[in-house]
Amino acid sequence: MTDNEFEAILDVVCLRLSAEAQRSGFLTPKDFERRVRSLTSEVVTDPAIQIDPNPPAQAFPDIAVGKFGIEVKFTTNDTWLSIANSVLESNRIPSVDQVYVIFGKMGGTLEVRWSRYEDCIVHVRTSHVPRFEVELPPTGGTLPLFQQMNIAYDDFRRLPMDQKMPHIREYARGRLKKGERLWWLEDSEVPTHTLPLQASLYTRLTKDRKTRLRAEAALLCPQIVGSAIDKYDDVPLYLLTYRGVLSHNTRDMFTAGSVSNPTNDDNGGIYTERALKLIESEMLIAANELEDALFIEYWGESVPPVDRIAKWLEKADGFAKKWTPSTSLFKDYQNQRVNRPHIAN
Repeated sequence: MTDNEFEAILDVVCLRLSAEAQRSGFLTPKDFERRVRSLTSEVVTDPAIQIDPNPPAQAFPDIAVGKFGIEVKFTTNDTWLSIANSVLESNRIPSVDQVYVIFGKMGGTLEVRWSRYEDCIVHVRTSHVPRFEVELPPTGGTLPLFQQMNIAYDDFRRLPMDQKMPHIREYARGRLKKGERLWWLEDSEVPTHTLPLQASLYTRLTKDRKTRLRAEAALLCPQIVGSAIDKYDDVPLYLLTYRGVLSHNTRDMFTAGSVSNPTNDDNGGIYTERALKLIESEMLIAANELEDALFIEYWGESVPPVDRIAKWLEKADGFAKKWTPSTSLFKDYQNQRVNRPHIAN
């Protein structure tokens, strides 16, 4: 069966389903999928093609018709928009080469339409498992997702998950607004980092946990030493999206007397500088242990662990106006680097 022949079958199926919908409607997704399956079986006349009446529940697509497949979508809303399959496609039926969508819209004017799967995928939703979003037909001149990502769907679907994620992350990053950050960073099918099930308040954490998180945030956000009005914006985003911790007053994490002058010695100075001096050892640990994807996200570049403090000092010097971080922070670290010239700057 050719593509044109199968699409002619879809024309017939959708025309009959639309007529049935307008007469009596379909109440549930399961009812609609069962009718799509039975009607497709009636219309397909090739005896060599057998449609499984009871496929596995999680199979993708829902209906296999030889080398073709039908993914069934259903809504009671007046919209052609729906969440689709996971980008992983781990349950894809191996025999299916070409996937189509049959969409039943049971809101507004009741109608059933079809589309090629890759032509109606317009977005990828970055939930705990990234999922495609389909729309028949795309509105507002929206390009299919794979045109936006400059890769063919058939090429994309054959990639392992760790090679799919850079495409998705680049697409998602291009949609970020000012003050937004990606909350997911992993390239692998099995994430190396997961958020805790419950969120935590920063103020309720132990002293050691607070110190560790302040060190991580300070390392990833060297702009906190500057004077820009938004210099703290990335800190709560990091804590919430990567550590599941909500911070009400980020400024106090680096300027409050309890973190910058815990001994109350009245020696004055720049409180941010004093606060950072007190967590140098924790920042060194963070520089060695945090995953590289975080530095790509927050610094815009990959930096080897051994060079991260030097790079942080370089960045911090560029942000600071009233003091020079490299002249007062990480002196032991800088002296060690001078004595080890084989380490790249």
